[in-house]
Amino acid sequence: MDSPSYPSSSSSFDLVGRALRDYIRQRGSNAADSSARSENDPSDITAHCPGRPSDAQEQILGAVNLDRDLRITRGNLDVPAFDGLPVEPGTAFVDLLPPGDVPTVTRRLRQVIETGEAHVARVQRLRRDDGSELVVSMSILPAATPQEGLTVSLIAMAKRLHLYASETAIGTSLDIGETAQSLAQSLLAWGDVVAVDLDYAVWSGEAVIEQAQGRIRLRRAALVPDRVWPAGYVTPGDDLPRGAARLMSTAVRRDDVAQAIVIPDRETIERALDGPRLVSALVPTDRPVSVACVPLVLDGSEDKPPVVLGVVEVWRRPDRPFHDSELLDLQELVARTAHHVDLARQHQREHAQVLALQRRLLPRGRDDTIEVATVYQPTTPDSAGVGGDWVNSFPLPGGRTALVVGDVVGHGLGAAAAMGQVSMEARALLSAGLAPDEVLGLLDETVTMLDDAEAGLATGYSALGSTCCIAVYDPVNHQVVVSSAGHLPPVLVLPDATAETLTVNPHPGLGAEFALREPFDVHTFDAPPGSLLALYTDGLVEDPAVAIDERVGMLRRAVSQVHPWDDLQRAARRVVTELAPPGRRRDDVTLLLARMTGRRERDTAAWCLPARDDAPARARASASALLRKWSVREDTRDSALLLISELVTNAVRFATGPVSVRLIRTGQGLLCEVGDTGNGRPRLRRGGPFDDRGRGLRVVHKLTVRWGVRWTDAGKVVWAELAR
Repeated sequence: MDSPSYPSSSSSFDLVGRALRDYIRQRGSNAADSSARSENDPSDITAHCPGRPSDAQEQILGAVNLDRDLRITRGNLDVPAFDGLPVEPGTAFVDLLPPGDVPTVTRRLRQVIETGEAHVARVQRLRRDDGSELVVSMSILPAATPQEGLTVSLIAMAKRLHLYASETAIGTSLDIGETAQSLAQSLLAWGDVVAVDLDYAVWSGEAVIEQAQGRIRLRRAALVPDRVWPAGYVTPGDDLPRGAARLMSTAVRRDDVAQAIVIPDRETIERALDGPRLVSALVPTDRPVSVACVPLVLDGSEDKPPVVLGVVEVWRRPDRPFHDSELLDLQELVARTAHHVDLARQHQREHAQVLALQRRLLPRGRDDTIEVATVYQPTTPDSAGVGGDWVNSFPLPGGRTALVVGDVVGHGLGAAAAMGQVSMEARALLSAGLAPDEVLGLLDETVTMLDDAEAGLATGYSALGSTCCIAVYDPVNHQVVVSSAGHLPPVLVLPDATAETLTVNPHPGLGAEFALREPFDVHTFDAPPGSLLALYTDGLVEDPAVAIDERVGMLRRAVSQVHPWDDLQRAARRVVTELAPPGRRRDDVTLLLARMTGRRERDTAAWCLPARDDAPARARASASALLRKWSVREDTRDSALLLISELVTNAVRFATGPVSVRLIRTGQGLLCEVGDTGNGRPRLRRGGPFDDRGRGLRVVHKLTVRWGVRWTDAGKVVWAELAR
């Protein structure tokens, strides 16, 4: 077998030098001439800097040889660009690195020794003797023979080359902090310390407008390098002192035009800041220093002036003055970043709006028959991960509780708007007494309407295929009624820890035009006291490498391990962490756990009476005995008996068939239900003094906290609540 061929040290220089010359050749004739002059001497690669004399060239290529123990055997860094880098023979190469980079770079060095494959052109920071850092492009190349170790080629990144590389590094995230951090890292090639300070409105997502100089607020968004800073120095997340923010804003806006400024020495800086408090807050060191302040400006339009989003500070030693060409480069890179910062601001505003809407939908309060815990976690912390998952639980007439989980297609404001409309409509329809399958039928029409450009939202967003699962828990009958539109089936854990996936007939998602318009199915399951119900979205169980049935089985096992004494909210978080760890989420994750305790048998009573004239009297007699047994106050008892009499009388007069009466004792008072087989809806009307009909409902309205109607398979139930 032929032995692998290793490039020599000189060919290593050629490899990196050729790449750099190719770049310089694209930048114009001056750069091409400079490149040509370097063709004969690869070790003397130079970059011509616009705005400087033609002979003011900067050597930017050096090399360090390492043995197999990663110690320096010799180096060629004797040029100004590498001043301050300790490269004495015998020194460990990792001593040139910031501590946080040592493990990664060591692994790369070892990998090249073991495989013989070069590791070319990675941006890397090196640490000088004085603690400052130099940004380089580092290539790791195997030596001529494996026994000789490595050659590490270093390009002190030419400013234009670095500017070119930074264009692809900034703006890859819609997170404001990450965008500012990318900008600061890129600008570190021009200085020793870089800080990015943004207007507070950028952080909050508000519209950035012109502000009076005395009211401007700046917050530190990024600071590099990462080190321990002096006490009082402003670090990321801190607001700049009011005087400092005003001063910096005034400095960069001269003659109402945002401009970069340079303060060349520490004495001038301290004189400008006028006070030790501002000096300690803004100046990163006690040593001599200079600073360039570059405004982050969002270009205006014909009717809007430019707006300053923030200020970038580039600090470095005063013996390295800022040249005009460098200021041009700084301003160019910062200007290109302003658009990305504004996009992140807009995204932040959208993120806040979506989260506010989702928080409004989260369940509130706690019922004495059911305990509910919910977890919602977006795919990513930024707004790109906030989508259409929604979860809700709320009380229904008759002491029942609705549990709803849905997943509207997509992310962002379009999905949030559709999610808000669908979820609120579901709540309204359920509260009006409609059954879960009827609610899904109406939601199906709503989603179809939302996708109609003429009748709905003509925004290019489609909610077709959104899913929803509705479960209604009756604490008296200890039953759960479930209806689903394209959603994954719920999981029910019985008191003996037996877990089952509820069998729900599949149905297409909401607004699925390709499907036959079949009615939604409704399923009823027994849920004895102590049962646990889990509703969830597909983000919790989907995994491309595992079958969905197996993942649902994992959820079933995880939920079955929730102990009746466990805190339910903590248990929900534990289940989500177990099934969908943060690093592995591919979609938004939503989980609802409901622990159902139900009503005690002694707190409920029901009677079935024939629809005869004596039905009201029989109902009053039975209810009176029960209310005395419950030790209900006399005034409440009298109101309850009058209420029952009026409702039963109406049922006998306007309906047919048997009349059902149910009394429920709750923590807040009494709940009375009267059912019949009629399909007419009782309505409260404003009556005249001589009307002989409609008085019964007015009596009911006056006596009760609230009342209403819900529909059943046999007819309807009129319910009413009385305070104790």
